[in-house]
Amino acid sequence: MTHQITSTSVSTPEKKKILKFASAASVATAGVLIVSKIIAWFMTGSLSLFATVIDSGMDLAASFITLVAIRIALTPADDGHPFGHGKAEHLAVLAQSAFIGGSAIALVLHATSNLYDNKTVSHENIGIIVMSFSIIATLILLSIQYYAIKKTNSSAIKADALHYRTDLLVNASVIVALLASHYGYHRIDTIFALVISIYMLLSVRSMAWNAVQNLMDQSLPADKIKDIEKTALSVEGVGSIHEIRTRVSGSTTFIQLHLDINGLIPLCKAHDIGFSAKQKLLKLIPDADIIVHLDPK
Repeated sequence: MTHQITSTSVSTPEKKKILKFASAASVATAGVLIVSKIIAWFMTGSLSLFATVIDSGMDLAASFITLVAIRIALTPADDGHPFGHGKAEHLAVLAQSAFIGGSAIALVLHATSNLYDNKTVSHENIGIIVMSFSIIATLILLSIQYYAIKKTNSSAIKADALHYRTDLLVNASVIVALLASHYGYHRIDTIFALVISIYMLLSVRSMAWNAVQNLMDQSLPADKIKDIEKTALSVEGVGSIHEIRTRVSGSTTFIQLHLDINGLIPLCKAHDIGFSAKQKLLKLIPDADIIVHLDPK
């Protein structure tokens, strides 16, 4: 007969605070950047800068979706959702992917239509100043997001950080395009806009794929499964392990496994073995939701 020990992960107040702050910082940063870039685009007429305006607009929409999704994901489990609301984060990632992918396709079409128009760019210095400011603001935001990822392992924040990392390259490439336009190479601006849009499409593909896999309850990587098995086997009294099942929902990892133990030992001793295994696994993967089945051997 199987004895079961369950560990339910609940978001700590610190974790909630970190996630809410990181998502709010993302929305605020995107809002400031889009206003500054629109002003610079009107002044310069740069197509590659216009590309970043579209990108920042999508960033703002995606960041707002992330903000809402994280608040939903942090809602405690209830009778209708006994495993919590963590998958709201993965849905947010898919929404982000749709926004970014759509804007990239629109930019490709726009840049292609302007490829053979040798349009000049003016006030390049204004554009360079704004893009330099954008890089600094993005680096500050990424430092906040990396801290949040380290503390919470949030899928939505990871996706948000992915396209802000892309923004760093985008902003740097716009500076190069503006400098090239200043020295008479005006078509470089349009070519860079095309490169930016293609890069956006490539980055969004992996982001969407990972979200779909998590929604379909993909298992943890093989090396992590081996770590789980090795950790559980290190507990005194555990003979062998079978039926390890894992999945990720939002920032929470779910683990189920069966431990084969001596069927002749007292129930209290068996419980202690299961509890020790759970505690060791929680050190390996903090805040995991763990179910340990004890099978007599």
